[in-house]
Amino acid sequence: MIKKKICMLGAFAVGKTSLVKRFVKGIFSDKYLSSVGVKIDKKKVIIEQQEVDLLLWDIHGEDEFQKVQRSYLRGSSGYFLVVDGARRATLNTAFTLQKRTEETIGKVPFVLIFNKWDLKDEWEIDDKTMDDLSKDGLMVVKTSAKSGQGVEEAFLTLTREILEA
Repeated sequence: MIKKKICMLGAFAVGKTSLVKRFVKGIFSDKYLSSVGVKIDKKKVIIEQQEVDLLLWDIHGEDEFQKVQRSYLRGSSGYFLVVDGARRATLNTAFTLQKRTEETIGKVPFVLIFNKWDLKDEWEIDDKTMDDLSKDGLMVVKTSAKSGQGVEEAFLTLTREILEA
């Protein structure tokens, strides 16, 4: 059995916990619970006849008062940068976190998630921005933790990238 640690990174309230709950348990709750520190979940997936045990580290959101603990990142095989499509500033936070993560653990696979697709009418980030990021070589996935759209795809895409790295 292969075990891989994946961190969920992003600003405060972008949907990291909701994405993990949707992927691991298949559920969504409208109740907002702020993550304190880190919460770890596990899920087994099969990629090309290979069992992979994913250890999902749901790390508290970063804002101006609270910075991600670098020690949480150590040992990660990959990570998600989660952005709330309805809050453009969360994209800047994601890139700041990417830089800090690379300084801490080096370059490992990651996927840039634009979450809250179910609220597309409220988005501040346009399709052109996402297309440009994809053209720059970033893996971009649009998700909705609420509806489940793109969630499994995002986790399986990152797992494949980790196995190929």
